[in-house]
Amino acid sequence: MSLWSEISSQAQVLGRLVEDHARYRPAIDWLGRQSFDHVMIAARGTSDNAARYAQYLWGARKGWLVSLAAPSLYGVYRRPPRLAGALVVGISQSGESPDLLSVLEEAKRQGRPTLSLTNQPNSPMAALADCHVDLGAGPEEAVAATKSYTSQLFALLALSGDRDASFDLLAPAVAAVLASPQAGEVASQAVKEAKRCVVLGRGFHHATAHEWALKVAELAYLVAQPFSAADFRHGPLAMLEPGLPVLAVATAGPAYGDVADLLGVAREEGAPVVAISDVPDCPADFVIPLPPGLPDWLAPIPAIVAAQIFTYHLTLQRGHDPDRPRGLHKVTRTV
Repeated sequence: MSLWSEISSQAQVLGRLVEDHARYRPAIDWLGRQSFDHVMIAARGTSDNAARYAQYLWGARKGWLVSLAAPSLYGVYRRPPRLAGALVVGISQSGESPDLLSVLEEAKRQGRPTLSLTNQPNSPMAALADCHVDLGAGPEEAVAATKSYTSQLFALLALSGDRDASFDLLAPAVAAVLASPQAGEVASQAVKEAKRCVVLGRGFHHATAHEWALKVAELAYLVAQPFSAADFRHGPLAMLEPGLPVLAVATAGPAYGDVADLLGVAREEGAPVVAISDVPDCPADFVIPLPPGLPDWLAPIPAIVAAQIFTYHLTLQRGHDPDRPRGLHKVTRTV
């Protein structure tokens, strides 16, 4: 299956997962029986960006303190920290990377509860964890992760509590984004000659910025530096200059005003601005629109689909094959 086919399948996949919310009930019930005071997530690559989403999502909806593991402490350095009080979660498309497995193995050695989210229910990580969630994205054959990432985000969302009525908005919102790929194609033309760019988001979209930057780097071979919009003001703001593209996710919610203000500053400095937004007057040179009315904690799912479409077209415009990114493989194993 091609990358475009997998991008295009996401409304259908997410619609099925929303309808089948009962698939998450065993894990929700299991979490309710565990005793922990914080969560540590082990992940790499795209899955690490899902973990960034969990930091905000589980923090806001569950009150859980969520941190990201440093897998090299467990594998390369063999100096694992104490995990007292932790729920340890592994997130991985394949569930095979040795360094992530070493984190869960150490957690079990220290007697801590372990949860895994993978798209491979027969993977080593699924077998190792006390509780496993099958992402249910279906086989993902393209090298770049798309539907497995949005399925990870939805699984994290589903695990945050009972089925929410707003979940029903998700598949239609993604379908609307997929029905209008022209905005992403036009916007990407403004970036195709660039040698580098910055990608901005804040709050729930901190993860979106990181995932968008990763996709731009691995498919279009463009140096893309992701930043929290807040962190960008603490030094990297000096990078702004005419011709340096700024990619941003700026959807309605408490963080919008700060991000929009920063985009205005970027335009004053002559930086071309591309924004994914559901706000009609978002201050950008090119806006890739999202359907309005989504809760800000739900918006990262259709937003990243818009970013995937943008990146797909950017890759083609730069003369590269999105189905064969150089040097990459579907399963990456790091120690």
